[in-house]
Amino acid sequence: MAEDFRIAHISLDEETIIWRNADVEQERRVAIFDLIEENSFKPLRSAARGANGPYRLHLAVMDGRLSMDIRSEDEQQLETLLIGLARFRRPIREYFAICDSYYQAIRKATPSEIEAIDMARRGIHDHAAELLLERLDGKVDTDFPTARRLFTLICVLHIKG
Repeated sequence: MAEDFRIAHISLDEETIIWRNADVEQERRVAIFDLIEENSFKPLRSAARGANGPYRLHLAVMDGRLSMDIRSEDEQQLETLLIGLARFRRPIREYFAICDSYYQAIRKATPSEIEAIDMARRGIHDHAAELLLERLDGKVDTDFPTARRLFTLICVLHIKG
């Protein structure tokens, strides 16, 4: 079996997501498309047992924790990682607030105002991706772009309407 440490399919727990608008739905589609196109994802315990991917990943939020259900391409359960989300509450809240400002700005602000908001949005997103990399350390080897896209999807799971 050739080594292919990447996510080939990703799904979100639709029951967790109560509501999302067109802007959020577009972010979700782009994050999933970009993630599938290019990612680095090596669950260390599964890889040590010889499960070299590619992987199917299902994300859900349960009891304040992120559940990352990792399966082989043939749907064999490999492992489930549970990651506490307490340290993500503030970045998620800040990201929602700045995204709301960004979507409003796109409709009526000047290009320089939009650029300033977008820079702030990217800064929050980058910080949260670094935090996710820290939380995955020792569990999953991944890269920064993959962590950024995963954070976007974590945010989608937190939309409550």
